[in-house]
Amino acid sequence: MDYISNTTAETEKMLKTIGVNAVEDLFKMIPEEVALEEDLKIDSGISELELMNLAQEKASKNKSLADQLSFLGAGVYDHYLPGVIDHLISRSEFYTAYTPYQAELSQGTLEAIYEYQSMISELTGMGIANASMLDGGSAAAEAVAMAARISRNKKIILPETINPAYREVIKTYGDGQNLEFVEIESEAEIIDPAQIAENIDKDTAAVIVQYPNFFGSIEKMNEIAEIIEENKKVIFIVIANPILLGVLKPPSDYGADIVVGEAQNLGNGLNYGGPYLGFMACRDERKMLRQLPGRIVGKTTDVDGKEGFVLTLQTREQHIRREKATSNICTNEALNALMATIYLAVMGKKGLKEVGNQSYHKAHYLAEKIDKIPGFDVANKNNFFHEFVVKSVKKSEEIKTQLAKDNIIAGYNLDKIGKEGLLIAVTEKKTKEELDKFAEKLEVL
Repeated sequence: MDYISNTTAETEKMLKTIGVNAVEDLFKMIPEEVALEEDLKIDSGISELELMNLAQEKASKNKSLADQLSFLGAGVYDHYLPGVIDHLISRSEFYTAYTPYQAELSQGTLEAIYEYQSMISELTGMGIANASMLDGGSAAAEAVAMAARISRNKKIILPETINPAYREVIKTYGDGQNLEFVEIESEAEIIDPAQIAENIDKDTAAVIVQYPNFFGSIEKMNEIAEIIEENKKVIFIVIANPILLGVLKPPSDYGADIVVGEAQNLGNGLNYGGPYLGFMACRDERKMLRQLPGRIVGKTTDVDGKEGFVLTLQTREQHIRREKATSNICTNEALNALMATIYLAVMGKKGLKEVGNQSYHKAHYLAEKIDKIPGFDVANKNNFFHEFVVKSVKKSEEIKTQLAKDNIIAGYNLDKIGKEGLLIAVTEKKTKEELDKFAEKLEVL
């Protein structure tokens, strides 16, 4: 108990008050067969100076993107972050804000979340957005659970062109709810809509499609939408890249019922893997609204007629009976959502469109250069946005290892998910010189 700043006298006083002789007596209820009888393998304490030196030594082993040229995407992207984001979120009223239970004391936080919801609704074309989720994977899983509740069916059509990490999270959530997953395989970088038509039936709860998909390609959204439209009870879930919705049609144009995804690319850094920001939106219907997990901030007026903001719907177990809760999600990632709100406000429609256009054109410029290199082939050259698959006579891991020596992260090795090639992502941050350098390094491997 050395890390607690109580004096020996204070500890003895507390033990006497509760009628215990020693701190160890507080743990006697632990069965002997599971109790640890040896000391923890933790080094003894060190001074603050030694601690700082140790921390700096460990941190120096990390390489940031300031030291490397990265073409890694696969769901998390290196976009430019306007400096104003860091400046504003560092204000104490935002940075230290907790869950806004007391609306009268949390108007700033509530208004920021309300603006976030409004922007996500506009981006996706959906009528309702919640106050954000943990990340893209859990948002997708919550959407599947929501669809199963609404349709009262158990069958989920899950294509392999969805981010593999998301698929694992979705199946983990679904296992406890006895959901049945029909996993559609694909030989190419998109799925064949005919496979959805073959598997969809009256017992289907939802069809999930990623837009663009994990390989960077655009699925045959119109054909898929038509198939789902013929099956009225089936919920259409779209996992979307929000930053690209500044250029692409919103999922609502394809009849999406629920739209989810990872909003890390809206003003949030890579942060060595997190924390990130899941977004979730749905059609403006009562049956959808009542099943949407998490919570929603609403705008109202007080007794004096002044505008105010409140937590309107909170269908989570902390606020209602546990069996009535739609989810165990207990956070709204408010600080990360604030970053996204500032980013969208600063960039505006024109800025968001510019990011999408630059990412698209730079990715296609690089893909054309790589496709001309002997031994390299861009698999989805005719259909991708800012991420594409490169196949080579050389092993993907060998390519990554060789380029890492030049401080270049070559992309995501698809061997990890049983596919072939490298998944390469390009954002607006990349310069022509950097793209040329990457291609030149591949050429001399």
